[in-house]
Amino acid sequence: MPGAGFYAIHTSKLTFRSDGRWYADQDPVMHERLARFFSRHVRRKPSGGYEIWIDERYHADVEIQDTAYVVTALSGTGMGLRVELSDGTTEALDPASVHVGSGDVLYCRVKHGAERARFLRPAYYQLTRFIDEPVPGEFHLRCGDRTYPVLRS
Repeated sequence: MPGAGFYAIHTSKLTFRSDGRWYADQDPVMHERLARFFSRHVRRKPSGGYEIWIDERYHADVEIQDTAYVVTALSGTGMGLRVELSDGTTEALDPASVHVGSGDVLYCRVKHGAERARFLRPAYYQLTRFIDEPVPGEFHLRCGDRTYPVLRS
């Protein structure tokens, strides 16, 4: 595998930002397949932080601005919701994990609860169809015949 695209950005600082895009230094990675490749191969390092890991030969430290994954879209019905993530995977939404962080940003747990994912604006708006406010300032997520409080973390 000839460098897996690392030749073009070998000396750049790679960053995954809260807008759901990869950046090499200050420039966005415009090649969609390369950005998806980075997202598919990002992993948490045992020593802390993140890296893009292909194998022992091809790996690079990366900076994660907020979360290593973002929710790009939501699908399903109130009976079962699924989140589409920045790495191209889709998984069931754990409704009990949905919470509000600083700046009123919505998050959930993904990857078997091991990672936190930030909802991008389109996915956030899709989720609002299933959120009720029974009491001013108190929000609940409807999934099937159950409701889950959307707590502030």
